[in-house]
Amino acid sequence: MQEPELDEINIRILEALQRDASLTNVELAARVNLSPSPCLARVRALEQRGIIRQRVTLLDPQKLGLNVNVFIHVSLERQAREGLDAFERAVRALPNVMECYLMTGDADYLIRAVVADVQAVERLIVDEITRIPGVANIRSSFALKQVMYDTALPLRNPR
Repeated sequence: MQEPELDEINIRILEALQRDASLTNVELAARVNLSPSPCLARVRALEQRGIIRQRVTLLDPQKLGLNVNVFIHVSLERQAREGLDAFERAVRALPNVMECYLMTGDADYLIRAVVADVQAVERLIVDEITRIPGVANIRSSFALKQVMYDTALPLRNPR
């Protein structure tokens, strides 16, 4: 079921919060041209609808020594539900894994991980991923440069 359309004020609220989730309600209200009370009511309604899932702080991986972005393609021996569930549980427990997608095509899963160096990639793959039951094949690619990274979803004409 498709969610109802967002009005212009809700879109402005969401755009502002995607740029800076640390805004106070008073600051947010001023940015979207509302008084604080109705602004807070709208934010709470967006949270209740699940449109605002959570608020986070984005960190700079390189300043934390996480200099390598690696994309890992994983194929499983079988694609039975139990095997998929077990793999997904195991991957969720790996702290360096930032994203994991069940895919169509050659590989069953695409994982993005951040690590300090090539040796950390080797440890992640050899000591962790290859030990997950049912893993048949692993291929990895290193990102040479991050050309674009955005966490803000498109809210105006997203389709």
